Amino acid sequence: MTNQPRPFELDRWHPAVKPVVENVEKVIVGKEDVIRLVMVALLANGHCLIEDVPGVGKTMLVRAVSKSLGCDFKRIQFTPDLLPSDVTGVSIYNQKTQEFEFRPGPIFGQIVLADEINRTSPKTQSALLEALEEQSVSADGHTYRLPSPFFVLATENPIEFEGTFPLPEAQLDRFLLKFSMGYPTLQDEVAILDRQQWQHPIDALAAVAGPEDVLAWRHACANVHVVDSVRKYLVSVVQATRVHSSVYLGASPRASIALFKAAQALAFLCNRDYVVPDDIRYLAPYVLQHRILLSADARLSGVQVSDLLSEIVASIPVPILQGAGR
Repeated sequence: MTNQPRPFELDRWHPAVKPVVENVEKVIVGKEDVIRLVMVALLANGHCLIEDVPGVGKTMLVRAVSKSLGCDFKRIQFTPDLLPSDVTGVSIYNQKTQEFEFRPGPIFGQIVLADEINRTSPKTQSALLEALEEQSVSADGHTYRLPSPFFVLATENPIEFEGTFPLPEAQLDRFLLKFSMGYPTLQDEVAILDRQQWQHPIDALAAVAGPEDVLAWRHACANVHVVDSVRKYLVSVVQATRVHSSVYLGASPRASIALFKAAQALAFLCNRDYVVPDDIRYLAPYVLQHRILLSADARLSGVQVSDLLSEIVASIPVPILQGAGR
């Protein structure tokens, strides 16, 4: 996790969501920002991509969120020999009925962990595209709707590791947020040892909300107010990525929509009914970083996308809001 500008009252949780966060923190120690970003993606009806080394708690994070929300959890372990039908499902001939029956794959879950997604072939990776974007699966001429709510948290190892297939731009663009968890501090890691001395805290975790609550929160997020000046500020940040001299391919209008919905979700989590510019500043790196391609000269010069985005965000004049953001 990189240090990003923090919106005011970022640590004030919406009272309806706070029990979920506190529940997850029983398992995931010292990662409040990570939990916040996962909740932003979930409430914005988007998906997360976490890139980090093995063993930092990515799987436990999504399991803790799933159990806290009482959602149906499925896990897909991506391997080089995994087939698209292993993800989406397959039609099997039933000799009794003399008809083909569709057997849903593990993508048919409310919260799905797509583990080590970059260890499988591009053909299998592409099987997720329709599910991520349309929340449906097409097989044998039929379209099957996925459960609601539907949320995918994908993990990947750094592409420098052997045996990985970098995700193509079209696939990356389907993820609302991309971030890393990072190693825990010394104090947090000692706390992890203490909590797991006798049993893993995930085993004792109970649901404190339900899938219907997630749907209600999503509806509330859509009603969060965004004034015209903040909308223009958001679009200005995204458009600046398209004209920067170090950028080969800037963020698309889909990125503007993603940043807009993520900002609404963040405002809701902060117990506000309006978006402030700091919401945009905080979320921009997580929403835009994986949607930008640097030019060849920039890559050779050692330019980092994170530094470029910090420069862009700092260069855009911040609107001044009157009253309560309205």
